[in-house]
Amino acid sequence: MGDGNWIGSGSQEAGVAIVGAGIAGLTLALQLDSVGIASTVFEAAPAVEPLGVGINILPHASRVLCLLGLESPLLEKSIATANSVFYNRFGQLIYSEPLGRAGGYEFPQFSIHRGDLQEVLLKAAIERRIPIELGHKVTSVDQDHKIATLHFDQKSAPVPDRTASVVVGCDGIHSVLRKQLHPAEGDPRYSGVNMWRGVTLWPKILDGASMIRAGWLTTGKMVIYPIRDSVDEQGRQLINWVAELETDRYRRRDWSRPGSLDDFAGSFANWQFDWMDVPAFLDASEEVLEYPMVDQDPLSTWTDRRITLLGDAAHPMVPRGSNGAGQAILDAKCLSDCLVQEESLEAALARYEYERLAATSKVVLTNRVNPPDIILKIVADRTGDRPFDRIEDVISEDELKSISDSYKSIAGYSKERLAG
Repeated sequence: MGDGNWIGSGSQEAGVAIVGAGIAGLTLALQLDSVGIASTVFEAAPAVEPLGVGINILPHASRVLCLLGLESPLLEKSIATANSVFYNRFGQLIYSEPLGRAGGYEFPQFSIHRGDLQEVLLKAAIERRIPIELGHKVTSVDQDHKIATLHFDQKSAPVPDRTASVVVGCDGIHSVLRKQLHPAEGDPRYSGVNMWRGVTLWPKILDGASMIRAGWLTTGKMVIYPIRDSVDEQGRQLINWVAELETDRYRRRDWSRPGSLDDFAGSFANWQFDWMDVPAFLDASEEVLEYPMVDQDPLSTWTDRRITLLGDAAHPMVPRGSNGAGQAILDAKCLSDCLVQEESLEAALARYEYERLAATSKVVLTNRVNPPDIILKIVADRTGDRPFDRIEDVISEDELKSISDSYKSIAGYSKERLAG
């Protein structure tokens, strides 16, 4: 096995050049640092700014972050999610199960603001003296049998070319490197569902550590979970929410596009339950963002000699199943391991692609048709989208558990898999 010493040998300025300082890029930089491989992160923006709202880090990905020494700062910034609960649009409980450590996992499940997670990663990278070059927008990468050369946008100021042993595109859903490797790729695939996202300051819902999924896409579905605890003198939480609705109307994907409550709140006007007043909750939102639920067909390859892709640049997926960021974190761990253990760059990138491309492709395709919240559709279909008297008359506990366990297995976070 190799030790990664061949990376960065010779005159290369960066052993591994990481394009993008988002969750994927910063995690990769930290993972490489942990095994002694030098990297430089090149970020297009002049400053790393928090974007988006809440995300969930499932136990397979949280294991990677915790082993990087980030458990304490993450727990300070997040909620350790303890339960998953499913309701129909009449507020009736369908199914519940424990999550994270409450569910018997070794590591917690984190519900966290995307900006808070990025801040934790960035702070750790700075403390570990990992170079991060801001204002370096990569426009293309050339390569030969010895080296890769990164070219940068010159509009703001002259930026000299940089060289590296390997270049990893962690540049997200609008990846320049993905476009370079696959110039003929078609447009993103719209799922037929638009989503609106936001955060609300609100008293604890249920136990204050639950991920709530309710309703279904045809009439309106909600995902609700807290991402910060005790944020004011009233002891309220910052609670993330996602509203999803089938519609033909959508605009280009942009994580920071403002949205409007008027476009969807009517679908939830009657959602007043003994455990939550959804209309009042939405009215109290601090912000609303709009995003179409889109993905792209899995690629045949992520790699061309010294260039490879990682995270959303490699496998953008419909944001269902709380798994997008998690798969990027798993990519980072796998790529780091391969670069250390293989004797050549060709072998390392080939093994990385072999181990991760098929696995993430399966998640992409499963998220289209059979994510965990398919439970909600099954119950809506079997009841004719009406209230039920007893959930046991609609669907058994064993079937519900089987659906949930199947997704965990596909996504790579079954307890059996993580215990192995």
